[in-house]
Amino acid sequence: MADSTIASEPRAAGPNQFDLDKCVHCGLCLNACPTYRELGLEMDSPRGRVYQMVQVSEGAPITPAYLEHIGLCLACRGCESACPSGVPYGRMVEQARAEIEARIPRGRLARWLRAFLFGQLLQSRALLSIAGTLLYLYEVSGLKTLARGLGLMRMLGRLGNVAQLAPSADPPFFFSQIGKTFPADGVRRHRVAFLSGCVANISFARLHEASVRVLQRNGCEVVVPAGQGCCGALHLHSGLPDDARGLARRNIDALRGGAFDAIVSNSAGCGAMLKEYGELLAGDPAYATAAQQFAAQVRDITEFLASIELNRQMGAVDRVVTYQDACHLAHGQRIRGAPRKLLAAIPGIVFEEMRGADICCGSAGSYNIVQNEMSLQILAHKMEAVNRTGATIIATANPGCELQLEAGVRLHGNHQRVMHVVELLDLAYRNYGK
Repeated sequence: MADSTIASEPRAAGPNQFDLDKCVHCGLCLNACPTYRELGLEMDSPRGRVYQMVQVSEGAPITPAYLEHIGLCLACRGCESACPSGVPYGRMVEQARAEIEARIPRGRLARWLRAFLFGQLLQSRALLSIAGTLLYLYEVSGLKTLARGLGLMRMLGRLGNVAQLAPSADPPFFFSQIGKTFPADGVRRHRVAFLSGCVANISFARLHEASVRVLQRNGCEVVVPAGQGCCGALHLHSGLPDDARGLARRNIDALRGGAFDAIVSNSAGCGAMLKEYGELLAGDPAYATAAQQFAAQVRDITEFLASIELNRQMGAVDRVVTYQDACHLAHGQRIRGAPRKLLAAIPGIVFEEMRGADICCGSAGSYNIVQNEMSLQILAHKMEAVNRTGATIIATANPGCELQLEAGVRLHGNHQRVMHVVELLDLAYRNYGK
């Protein structure tokens, strides 16, 4: 792209100077960055992007090249794990995108699509249910199989590639369980709130049900709060922090006075967002304290289960399993051991660690849609690492990673099955006594 200036409006707030000054440009982040590993370009590394953010903060114009390099970032936060200086890169790239969103006008169609997706679809159970039903009918009618069989996906080019990554519908949807309380199996030892998110209610309803069952098996009374909704992660990552704050307030209100031992999420991306509500609402006097209290209670489901006395009444799962670290679990929440500890507790599993398990699979929220070519390039290399393990099951701890890896199996795999760690635990519990 050319470097001609495309905007001259007054500068909106981007990354703050204190954060920008933390980067000492040592380069230890380079090998942790998926786009730098693929392209070898300095401007597509965390260090290079921080340099560009500094230039914009000092008054340089936002150029097409800046949009391209910031847009190509997965915000996987792998660089944060590698950084010795504690640069909060994830927060900085979100602020840079918010600045871009405020300063760069979009076309009418793009504005409408974003308004519908972020302002309506992701926030409405009714619209999500309608979308899920249409997707289900498309699949069960045979149209999806026919389109693939005729090669229509390939004919559609990039649009066809995006369609291959679309989630499947998983009826009956989990929306019907929102507002219910599920009793513990046996003696109640814990009382937890389970947050089910938005799209996951239609595409991962069986995962949600398995999560509730596993929590029950481990002495948990599971409350699925009635007023909950989307966590706001996709909004924040897309440069819409005000929308994200509104969704955070909604979830905080839904759990007020609940007296929970933990607020549990089975999505690494959602969990990372929920844990940052305190920071997100720090400037809101009405919610700042409640947001900090809420965030302090949030636990990824693998984190929570690994911290309690695990129910060991499991049957064997005789499979070779490898594990893909979800970025927002390993890098965002700094949780790596808990999922592996749970896998090690399941009888019969032979665990094979893959090379580069904590390198992003290319999913990154909506990244595999808006940056489809790079996403698939990263995925191809991820599947090379998976195939070398000889595993028949790929375990992960994030629904978005599951979708991406399932596409990877279709494109490059050896008929592996992709499962959430909790789904493997649920299978082991169901195998008990067999």
